[in-house]
Amino acid sequence: MRTDQFTDSDRYQLLSSAQVIPDQPRCVQCGICTYHCPIGIDVRRYAWRGEAIIDSHCLTCGECINRCPRGVLRFGHTNIAVESN
Repeated sequence: MRTDQFTDSDRYQLLSSAQVIPDQPRCVQCGICTYHCPIGIDVRRYAWRGEAIIDSHCLTCGECINRCPRGVLRFGHTNIAVESN
């Protein structure tokens, strides 16, 4: 399905269950992502470690993704939130 075919409800559902995921080898640690985060999350630290941003304060607004000059960040789903028994 193309992204322009999503309804607002579809977009909300997708973003509410997604995390920002970095492509760690491409990150040059410029810090632009962290600078533009409206919540003040140290996105650069997550990118440096190659970890998905699992901070509960993350709004999934996409500002860090939009501002990254190298396209290191993307929305995606991880199994981090899945409970294991």
